[in-house]
Amino acid sequence: MKAIIRMVMAVMAAAPLSLAAADAGGSLPDVDSVLKQVSDRAARESANDREFSRRYTFAESKVTEYRNGKGQLIKRDEKKSNKNSALVPAVYVAPPAAAGTAGHDEVQSKVHGQAFEKKDILLNEQLLKRFEFKVVGRDTIEGRAMIMIDFAPLKKDLPEKTLKDRFINKAAGRVWMDQADGALAKADLHLTSPVNVLGGLVGSVWKFDYSFERSRTSDGLWYTRAVDWHLEGREVIVNRTVDYHEQKSDVRRAM
Repeated sequence: MKAIIRMVMAVMAAAPLSLAAADAGGSLPDVDSVLKQVSDRAARESANDREFSRRYTFAESKVTEYRNGKGQLIKRDEKKSNKNSALVPAVYVAPPAAAGTAGHDEVQSKVHGQAFEKKDILLNEQLLKRFEFKVVGRDTIEGRAMIMIDFAPLKKDLPEKTLKDRFINKAAGRVWMDQADGALAKADLHLTSPVNVLGGLVGSVWKFDYSFERSRTSDGLWYTRAVDWHLEGREVIVNRTVDYHEQKSDVRRAM
């Protein structure tokens, strides 16, 4: 989640127009004022995370499922934890390999996991130069007013020093900003075109969808309630699909 959040949050301060002033006329705020509010909020995100960890307990689950080119489940990893407890892998028994498949060995691939980690899209000034942003509307999530912002890669050559750069440069989607707090409450993104690994000789990813949802506690702290991503790709001649789901539950104030 922090990856996508900071992909939008580290933007440079631009126009001084406030959201309250823009709303007075009933129109959507301009993109510079929205990004300015998101940027200001970014400076408080680390403190927010520390306070949430200090004040709250929660249960967390992480599930990753691997499927072969026929859609057959070949591996399922599940980890569950409580706050301050080490992640404990759940007991897993691999389903039998279907005839003509590689079974468990098939998941040992460079195209098998998350296309990028959350921290890899944490925004800085250089990263923001790769995208164009547009305020597209309003929404309500959990009773709170949201501003919706679409983003897409700029129409120019972008630096690709690493494989992760290739994913970031081809990411587009929508984020929901809490109008009062400036916090990102939700995001949906996808690849605009396939990403090749080493020129396509080793593998490629032709579909990657990523989303997160955050909630706000009664005392004003934000936390990630759910993260989901879906990847479809190929390594050499083996096709595979990976699905990931992460969720926090039973969030409560520590005694």
